[in-house]
Amino acid sequence: MNKRIVINLVGKAMVLEGIFMLLPMLVGVIYKENTYLSFLLPTTALLLIGIPLSMIKSKDRQFYTKEGLVTVSLVWIVMSLFGALPFVIDGVIPNYIDALFETVSGFTTTGASIMQNVEIMSKSHMFWRVFTHFIGGMGVIVFVLAVLPSDTGAMHIFRAEAPGPEATKLVSKIRYTARILYLIYVVLTIVEIILLLFSGMGFYDAVLNSFSTAGTGGFSRYNNSIAHYNSVYVEMVIAVFMFLFGINFNIFYLILIGNFSKAFRSEELRAYFIIVISAVILIALNILSTCENFWQALRYSFFQTTSIISTTGAMSTDFDAWPTFSKVILLFLMVCGGCGGSTGGGLKISRIVMLVKGVFCDVKRIFYPRAIVTPRFEGKPLIKEQENSVKAYFLIWAIILVLSTLLLSLDGFVSGQNGMISCISTTISCIGNVGPGFDLVGPTLNYSGYAPYSKILLSLVMLVGRLEIFPMLILFSPKTWKKAC
Repeated sequence: MNKRIVINLVGKAMVLEGIFMLLPMLVGVIYKENTYLSFLLPTTALLLIGIPLSMIKSKDRQFYTKEGLVTVSLVWIVMSLFGALPFVIDGVIPNYIDALFETVSGFTTTGASIMQNVEIMSKSHMFWRVFTHFIGGMGVIVFVLAVLPSDTGAMHIFRAEAPGPEATKLVSKIRYTARILYLIYVVLTIVEIILLLFSGMGFYDAVLNSFSTAGTGGFSRYNNSIAHYNSVYVEMVIAVFMFLFGINFNIFYLILIGNFSKAFRSEELRAYFIIVISAVILIALNILSTCENFWQALRYSFFQTTSIISTTGAMSTDFDAWPTFSKVILLFLMVCGGCGGSTGGGLKISRIVMLVKGVFCDVKRIFYPRAIVTPRFEGKPLIKEQENSVKAYFLIWAIILVLSTLLLSLDGFVSGQNGMISCISTTISCIGNVGPGFDLVGPTLNYSGYAPYSKILLSLVMLVGRLEIFPMLILFSPKTWKKAC
């Protein structure tokens, strides 16, 4: 373990977070709020600790996958620990565990909240709360890579943080890849801000909603989320961008360089379209009896489908009141998630497709033992290692889901007739970085009723889901820290 390089990168990330905190401080100044100390104190601490750590150098430039996984885990944990301080210092969220839960939910773009009334929050704290979505959406380490002077160990870090079964370079150098991805990310966000301004929405609200959508997080300035605006135009703009941010960013790059044929041949993109269209139609037909007409049913169905599959978790209506059939579809979308290489969470469409193809091939091998059956994905044959990797990831994901649900069931908050539904939807929502669930954690409710130990557990589950399991497992493995390793 090259600890000096790991410490150096963690230090750089801390400095970066300190700089990021200057933005909500500026918002407080603009709106004449006396909140600057709540950001100035953590910023000072981050810079005083981060700058010396970032100056630590190592003669040994070896940096492997293990270091990359550990670095990413430590960065996300440290950023969450410090990111919670502004809420506690100003008393917005006086309990540190609650503030930590809210911050982890922000950085991991989960959108689960313990706030019973978010509308009392100051503009500067609300900005920081939603800005964590924007930071976590593309990943803070990806941003660090974009400004690093060299590519030392960059690919290992990029792979550790990038969502999906595999991370690919768009160009020869990984830092240029990071810059391209961030440029696409920022441009899409700016376009959404402009479109929302056309609705008559204020600039502050347009920025917050766009940050929340870009990071596929779901935090909102209002208790009833996007339903507050009661605007078809606003809902459709946000729904379209939630859908777009759930697409692999490599597709956008291919479109930008004019390689349309390769972009639209993407098997994952086709599967994403098919799942969304199917879910929208099925839910619209199922909730038709509860709506004024088919177009209203289609409006709500399209918004909530894109919100859940992209794991944004924004709300335009109380989908917990929908028929069971629709809620089961939404639960499937929570598990499924967005495409690999997007800002969405969940298992990822690519893994789902590979898993289904692998299972079908396994069945064929049973019926035709002598046949050579090889599943294909994106026009290429899947090697056995890729098949096994996807199956192993799904198995570990399922084990974590079951264990987390069991531990959560010990909390008295979920006791009662619908406790099991609340437990299952809570853990699926948190590991999939979705946010709202059903029953006790439905879209009109929150996570404030959970005990402190449950909030810590769910915070870890959110981090495991966002970092896709292995970085957190490696970080807490005793073998990682042995000198022999």
